[in-house]
Amino acid sequence: MRLAQHMAVASERVTAIAIEATEFPELSRSYRVMAVPKIVMNDRVEFEGALPEPQFLEAVLQAAGGQAPLAETK
Repeated sequence: MRLAQHMAVASERVTAIAIEATEFPELSRSYRVMAVPKIVMNDRVEFEGALPEPQFLEAVLQAAGGQAPLAETK
């Protein structure tokens, strides 16, 4: 979530909202929150748990409509 918030500060095209799941149980149910953090991007891409920055950025690109595969390092 912290990286999403940094991205929102850096770009007006990004919005990051953090919601406390226990305070909004109906919203939590509607998004099927089973673990935190749960990240939902554009209602297209979602995942639970913390991701390393490269995978998070890949998910952001996927949610934005791009398909940028993560480069493997050898």
